[in-house]
Amino acid sequence: MKFTEKQILTRRSMLVFYDIVAVIASTYFALLARFDFSMAQIPVYYLDVALNALIPNILLTILIFYFFRLYTSLWTYAGSTELFYMIAGCIMETFVCLLTVLLMNRGIPCPLPRSFYPFYGFCLLAFTFVSRFFYRILRAFKRVKLGDKEKKNVLIVGAGEAGNALVKEIKESSYLDMNIVGMIDDNPNKLGKFMHGIKVVGAKEAIPDMVVSLKVHEIIIAIPTATPQQMKEILEICKSTGCELKRLPGMYQLVNGEVSVAKLKDVDVNDLLGRDPIQVDLDSIMGYVSGKVVLVTGGGGTIGSELCRQIASHKPKQLIIFDIYENSTYDIQLELKRKYPELDLVVLIGSVRNTKRVDWLFKTYRPEIVYHAAAHKHVPLMEDSPNEAVKNNVLGTWKIAKAADMYGVKRFVMISTDKAVNPTNIMGATKRICEMIIQTYNNRSKTEYVAVRFGNVLGSNGSVIPIFKKQIEEGGPVTVTHPDIIRYFMTIPEAVSLVLQAGAYAKGGEIFVLDMGEPVKILDLAKNLILLSGHKPDEDIQIVFTGLRPGEKLYEEMLMKEEGLLDTANKMIHIGKPIEMDEERFLKQIQELADYVVEEPSDIREWVHNIVPTYHYRKENEQ
Repeated sequence: MKFTEKQILTRRSMLVFYDIVAVIASTYFALLARFDFSMAQIPVYYLDVALNALIPNILLTILIFYFFRLYTSLWTYAGSTELFYMIAGCIMETFVCLLTVLLMNRGIPCPLPRSFYPFYGFCLLAFTFVSRFFYRILRAFKRVKLGDKEKKNVLIVGAGEAGNALVKEIKESSYLDMNIVGMIDDNPNKLGKFMHGIKVVGAKEAIPDMVVSLKVHEIIIAIPTATPQQMKEILEICKSTGCELKRLPGMYQLVNGEVSVAKLKDVDVNDLLGRDPIQVDLDSIMGYVSGKVVLVTGGGGTIGSELCRQIASHKPKQLIIFDIYENSTYDIQLELKRKYPELDLVVLIGSVRNTKRVDWLFKTYRPEIVYHAAAHKHVPLMEDSPNEAVKNNVLGTWKIAKAADMYGVKRFVMISTDKAVNPTNIMGATKRICEMIIQTYNNRSKTEYVAVRFGNVLGSNGSVIPIFKKQIEEGGPVTVTHPDIIRYFMTIPEAVSLVLQAGAYAKGGEIFVLDMGEPVKILDLAKNLILLSGHKPDEDIQIVFTGLRPGEKLYEEMLMKEEGLLDTANKMIHIGKPIEMDEERFLKQIQELADYVVEEPSDIREWVHNIVPTYHYRKENEQ
């Protein structure tokens, strides 16, 4: 709730008025306490001394309380710090009261009884405490009185600093529908102890039993310092409980003091991969970008936009984003302008298939480094529109590659895919042709052309995780094409970091292959995501197998049979040896393909197969 300046001034004025009354009341209560609460026993002399000192004492009290922030603190959220200031302020005011009385009655050994001052200080503290903390006490009483019948029972995993902060916030908030019923911690010294009245009921192995006995609806993991392996162990235990799961995103929330309910996020299936994120020291290898004019085609897409973010943070001379889709491109433009106001950013809408637009772009801005991420990537859609896959992926890459050669680009990095290896779909086949274009032009140009090949990116547009999440939100079913289908996965920042590092390693002609780790079964991803959403697979949410889609393989390969692997300085990046090819024949085939595809033929797959013999397709799929 926000208050106007008038409201704030009114509240402070009320506190000042209350403190004036508190000083007067404390003075007379202290005298009454000294004389056994009998007004008749108080000598008139003492009353006169107290009355004469009252006005200066009131003024000094207001001044001291202001100094100790008793008029400027947010008492709705007051804690130990405010309590300390309150006690310190009242102690100081008691000593000031003593000095005031002595100075106003010089020469008199004991103007007021010695016991008056501790009685006075205690009464003043009591009155001040009630005025500042009464609202919180009333609210706590109201919460207890109303009970927690309509609140969901919450179990917090982690009784450390983060858990302490979350318990405190949840208990003090009147807006959260949470009732904390217990805490979990592996530290045996904490077992059975209480934190803000909440008992540490056991170690992580006790979670399933506690969920049943305490009727838990939601589990919050408050261990920002947990390693991926530790997080995986906790989630493996939690996911069988059927509870909703949330966690703190990371360690930096604790360091920055940002631990709060607002920072909680749903547990992601990424956490179950159980591996440390791939670390790339971009600062040490991004010197080749600093001070350069960099072009990112497809800069509004998932990979392209992350490329732009990471490039922008390393001070290029100019960053040019080129994309056909205006909405996503506009989003990344706004983001970069906000985060990097000094960045020389150029955002252009256009298609890599438009020869004149591409030529104008290179002639006008003269990029020194090109990241070519523009492509049609969705396998099922491209199976239904194979000509568009050829036009955009093959011809678009060809035109960008030719422009890079013509206008003296220093380095050209193309984003490829594991689907280019022994492709069974038109998208993968067109990306294989793109790799062949890169290899051919590298041998004929001063520009260094390279390709970077990797697998699926978690969370990218149209990828399996967002689809599964949406299906779960709608109550199912979750659709999996085949029970045995597996894929390699990597996060968006990981993939882009490795792309940038591969670009730094480039000497020309390489196909860089990123190590994607162990493949993951899509069925396991679906089950885990259902469990982490608080449901049971095939009971609450059904899993339906729909069959492999046209052009889809059970598994993807990172290398063709003819390619070998060479290592780089980064163990996560390898180099596939270029395959020998007849470049003159290839360039002739590309030109024939370009002339033919514009006629919207029905047999374009056959033409692609003639260029990529490893491309296997079923003719009955053609339309």
